[in-house]
Amino acid sequence: MTEPKTIAVLCNYELLPERVGGMDYFFWQFDSKCVANGIQVHWFFPNQSDHGKYATLTVFESGYQSIENYFLSFCKTNAIVYTHIITHFIELCTPFFYKIKQFSAAKIIAVDHNPRPIHGYPLKKRIEKRIKGLLFSRYITVFVGVSDYTVNEIICDFGSHLKKKTLTIYNGVVLEGILERKNRSMLHPRFLTASHLRESKGIQDLIAAVALLPAEIKNTITIDLYGDGPYKSILVEKMKQHDVESCFTFMGSSPNLKALFSNYDYMLQPTHMECFSLSILESLAANVPVITTNVGGNEEVLVDGENGYIFKAKDIVALKDILEAIYLGHLRIETNTRTLVEDSFSLHSMVTNHLALVLPNKS
Repeated sequence: MTEPKTIAVLCNYELLPERVGGMDYFFWQFDSKCVANGIQVHWFFPNQSDHGKYATLTVFESGYQSIENYFLSFCKTNAIVYTHIITHFIELCTPFFYKIKQFSAAKIIAVDHNPRPIHGYPLKKRIEKRIKGLLFSRYITVFVGVSDYTVNEIICDFGSHLKKKTLTIYNGVVLEGILERKNRSMLHPRFLTASHLRESKGIQDLIAAVALLPAEIKNTITIDLYGDGPYKSILVEKMKQHDVESCFTFMGSSPNLKALFSNYDYMLQPTHMECFSLSILESLAANVPVITTNVGGNEEVLVDGENGYIFKAKDIVALKDILEAIYLGHLRIETNTRTLVEDSFSLHSMVTNHLALVLPNKS
């Protein structure tokens, strides 16, 4: 009888019960599909948790130390033969991949979720990445980008010789549990943002844009901010400086955010950096259009005027103009935005495409 194959999945992704997102659902479903196909999965995370379906996964925790170093040490003390090693949220083309190949014949699949700076990396960083591409890309079997934008950035970062072993697998969302908004308010709509509170998410631009709105709008507009992070105190101070505290409400992190999107008419995402946003997909799946920037893979899912509005990152005046026009009913999205997600960005498709990389007839 053939021994079941075993694969390792390394994820520099903290498991948080209060923040259950699209990647959590992906990990759970991918594990389930692997088991159904006779594949055992060893998961390597910074920490342990039993929320959701993590109790059913075989998880090894690094104790918040380097996932890469922990995995190398684990392999030295455990005689496990992996057929595939998959990395998520792990830096690409580092000596780590060379070190794996010194003791393992596993095929290595590196998934890139990392956004790039709005103006690109500094020259020194670009040179370093190109050198790393020449030295260490040979040890990675397949590079996976979560959007075409990401694939192009991988090739730009590490060299055109990677074109033949780089592919796109779009992120997907589980539609179950995402309630669909039936009636969208055309006048005085409700807005939300959903993101980690850090500078690169651009919430400070939204605050500045709201400050430019006419007084009659500022007196009634409400924007709920979901998420938490180190930038919150700075955002609070900026609201005070612009005298727009009454326009915003901090809602904190929510473990069931996808069920809340349908309470709103539009989602705002003034981000400066993005690969391919699961929040955008979840919002669209709730039939809630998205107002966001022209960065990363945003324009691969959003069409300006059809399922949302696009503006140039950091263009505060453009954002203010969009907000004002929507609030007064001069701009409106009337199509059902859920259809696109159902057709092209389902979690089922994401899992199926990732599974194909480790199945025997797809290896």
